[in-house]
Amino acid sequence: MEFFELNVDGGVATLTLNRPPVNALNFAMQAEMIEASALITTNPEIAAVVIYGGEKAFAAGADIKEMERLTHDQMVERSYNLHSAFTAIAQIPKPVIAAITGYALGGGCELAMCADLRFAAENAKLGQPEILLGIIPGAGGTQRLTRLVGPSVAKDLVLSGRMISATEALDIGLVDRLFPAESVYSEAVAWARQFVGGPAAAIAAAKRVIDAGQDGTLEQGLEIERQAFADLFATEDRAIGMESFIAHGPGKAQFKGR
Repeated sequence: MEFFELNVDGGVATLTLNRPPVNALNFAMQAEMIEASALITTNPEIAAVVIYGGEKAFAAGADIKEMERLTHDQMVERSYNLHSAFTAIAQIPKPVIAAITGYALGGGCELAMCADLRFAAENAKLGQPEILLGIIPGAGGTQRLTRLVGPSVAKDLVLSGRMISATEALDIGLVDRLFPAESVYSEAVAWARQFVGGPAAAIAAAKRVIDAGQDGTLEQGLEIERQAFADLFATEDRAIGMESFIAHGPGKAQFKGR
């Protein structure tokens, strides 16, 4: 990949954006997001993923110069690719954490929201400023944001286009933890490392069920949960986990990831 670097260390993958100076998300990067998601999903050595923009910026948004020249018909077609790229990241069946430094605006904020958790540097800035361009967010900024912070706060951010501090982002639930800029990446890796050697099928099922359950009624969510719960009894890790618990107590199972 040209604009992403994928490195694996001890079961934790780091997917680093690499388009200086501010990682503006162009069309080529969107295509590479799909490629990276497939590589991560199919690699059994990867237990969890950190998405990182480097020390200076996570991603300052889409490449406006690239988008500005598109016609309506072209963007109708392009919007499907945009949606697919971010959905691919969100549907990685492994824990994903965004380590946010500097700016995470527009598409950068939307990319961070595709992760399961967001750790931010204390000096990070986040927002959905698309309204200032005469458009709206197009890669999840109205939908994932609303699910994280509620409709009133989402409307405040999207309708105003204002940029918020990391502290405010923590207060409203857009990010989960704050750290000094120099340690946010290492803290994200430490969180991700807890899943190495874990029951991969159960972890994937838990993530899928939680995400799917948000889109329907409680009854529908409970049925999704019931099916996934029962299906895990067909896995080798379920047998290992229960046998280990009976013999040695909790937290000592040596899972095989299948």
